[in-house]
Amino acid sequence: MKRLFVALAFPLLLGACATQRLQTHALPPETPAAENAAAAARASELAEIEAAAKSQPKSDDGDGPVPTVTPADAPPMRTYDPWERLNRFTYRFNARFDDAVFLPVANGYRRLPSPVRTGVHNFFGNLAEVDSMINFALQGRLGFGARSLGRFVINTTIGIGGLFDVASNLHLAPAATGFGTTLAKWGVHPGPYLVLPFLGPSTLRDGFGLLGDFGTEYAVDLGGLYQSDNAWMLGVANAIDQRAHVSFRYYQTGSPFEYENVRFLYVRKRLLEDEGLHRHELPEKPAPGEPAGK
Repeated sequence: MKRLFVALAFPLLLGACATQRLQTHALPPETPAAENAAAAARASELAEIEAAAKSQPKSDDGDGPVPTVTPADAPPMRTYDPWERLNRFTYRFNARFDDAVFLPVANGYRRLPSPVRTGVHNFFGNLAEVDSMINFALQGRLGFGARSLGRFVINTTIGIGGLFDVASNLHLAPAATGFGTTLAKWGVHPGPYLVLPFLGPSTLRDGFGLLGDFGTEYAVDLGGLYQSDNAWMLGVANAIDQRAHVSFRYYQTGSPFEYENVRFLYVRKRLLEDEGLHRHELPEKPAPGEPAGK
């Protein structure tokens, strides 16, 4: 391959050289003092131009100056975790439980035929549309609430109780939400970082949000599923299905700071989502040096 490349490139180089016109130039007189003075003047001029450009930054479209980014605008790298000792203990407990019980059961669930797993996943997703519908209404996002209502009606009827996601084929994509997001929309701060037993990373606000979601499902109680004697089996099946769709494995990230990385990514994700909920009136930025979430 290398010889072929050389064989093809050599004639092209010869042709390019043959097309060049022979020119002669007279060498300028040697004036080192004048050249050095001109070079110094040119360097000084370029430095002044660069300093002026830095003092008046322009926007991408060149219409005018843009605000200068300062270190205070950078997001804090520390996370508010006043219960770190308890959270680390819970994190290790979750890792052991996941390795000994949760993950083996989820791996066994993955061996079921794909249509069965898809039907179970669609069924629980359809039940969650009721909680999403209520929370979208509480958030004042009525368009999303109408879409959740449409998805629930279509999948419950045409999709045979939610076993088939017919709504997605009709271009009604799912958009899940919960009471934690509703609290964020109402202006409730995330609060301290919190690792929940069995459930994993959260915040104090999201922990109360989960309680609100469970309370909503229990109060609505579609088909008597959540108030029956076998309601715990429904929760276990849902948890196994959710775990089977998560690829995260404890202590397999290759980082000795896995707890810190998970904490940082989760809280940063929630803060970005909060900013998306308040696009027109952004939440107040924390003071420089203050940990995220405080």
